[in-house]
Amino acid sequence: MKYVLSAFVVLLSTTLFAAEAPYAGDITVADLLKNYAEFSEEYEDYSPSENDLNTIKALQGKQALVFLGTWCHDSKREVPRFLKLLDMAKVQLGSLRLVAVGYDKLDPNGLAKKHDLRYTPTIIISDDGTELTRMIEKPQQSIARDLTGQDQIQ
Repeated sequence: MKYVLSAFVVLLSTTLFAAEAPYAGDITVADLLKNYAEFSEEYEDYSPSENDLNTIKALQGKQALVFLGTWCHDSKREVPRFLKLLDMAKVQLGSLRLVAVGYDKLDPNGLAKKHDLRYTPTIIISDDGTELTRMIEKPQQSIARDLTGQDQIQ
């Protein structure tokens, strides 16, 4: 009986620890929307306001670095909305980089640590290497208003 119980405990523990870790590393917009249904569903369902579409145009030519968790409910909501805003407003960023992090908020290239990532999603807007704005977890006003910081971005 001890043997059977021990075997059961071992099997149960290996099953629990065999759970697949979330993806961590760079990911394209196409792969994010193709491989993660909750992201693509939010992208399709989101309808930004005309005001937000006009506001987000201030990001034209800027750089965006987006840290997300494929496992994170805030990322599943906010990242697709940000991407849809950019697409619908036809904003051409200087660069857009999506970096998925694990539960530990780390990525293989060390970018999350370099940018002091604590919460997901975190969207950082920069211009010529200078950070202009940062949205952490969810917007205080709206994604467009939080990320453009009209008084900061010219």
